[in-house]
Amino acid sequence: MAETPTLVVTVEGEKGYAQSIRAGRHTLTSDEPVARGGTDTGPTPTGLYLSSLGACTAITLRMYADRKGWELGSIRVRCTLFHREETRSRIEREITLSAPLPPEQKAKLLEVAGRTPVTKLVMDGVELETRLT
Repeated sequence: MAETPTLVVTVEGEKGYAQSIRAGRHTLTSDEPVARGGTDTGPTPTGLYLSSLGACTAITLRMYADRKGWELGSIRVRCTLFHREETRSRIEREITLSAPLPPEQKAKLLEVAGRTPVTKLVMDGVELETRLT
């Protein structure tokens, strides 16, 4: 079965740890903190990973609420990574909405948050193929 790419991101760097990231027509920067030998010109790769999860969560919840006609107010998603030495690392995701919602809407939004595209990638993992050219 033929595969069709759905997203291509290009990362380039010449020296040091700062990396220029092209995602579509957008340019981002990733780097390491000064304490780890970088110049702190952007979030770490792990910070970008957590940012993707948080952004996808907020966007998906907004889309769902807009279709339902629910007012969420502002959406804040805080993602915290906990490294574990002897088992898989853990991410804690906290979603805060400024609008008051009934319990049944909150429960539905938690269910939706568990099915966002990036959540699925995090939970299920993906097949990774690497080539050096």
